[in-house]
Amino acid sequence: MKRPALKPPKPRGPRPRIIARVPGLSYVDLDEHLGYVLRRAQLAAFDVFQHSTAGLDITPPRYTALTIVGANPGLSQSTLGAALGTARSGAMMLTNWLEDRGLAERRHLDEDGRAWGLHLTTRGKALLARLRRRVLADNAAFAARLSPAELTTLKKLLDKLSA
Repeated sequence: MKRPALKPPKPRGPRPRIIARVPGLSYVDLDEHLGYVLRRAQLAAFDVFQHSTAGLDITPPRYTALTIVGANPGLSQSTLGAALGTARSGAMMLTNWLEDRGLAERRHLDEDGRAWGLHLTTRGKALLARLRRRVLADNAAFAARLSPAELTTLKKLLDKLSA
């Protein structure tokens, strides 16, 4: 299936980095705002992820898609979109991105010849294996700031907030 050439990404300026504390500056009640505290932590985690994927054009949604498709061969594009919390068009763009780079392919589903399932290619599986090692190692170092009990509690609480 032939698609038009990809447009170069629009320049976006520098991505936010860790929100460091500025000595002597009053933050008033910002630390009481859960969203502010979560955003600071999310930016710190994103910085770790950026380190893991340096030099590769992999974003958190792309890594998540590779992981989910790799673990669920034959997954539909709409199910992938639901798992990522993105609109159908976003899932299609992500699938096209993966396919255009030879990381995934669409195959007809046996049950329904009109439907397509997503599968990682050999290249996609190799990239995911390499990425997973790097991401897990960096994530473990980042998480080591917490004790195992703190990490377990944090994950449970974040899951509770996400429900």
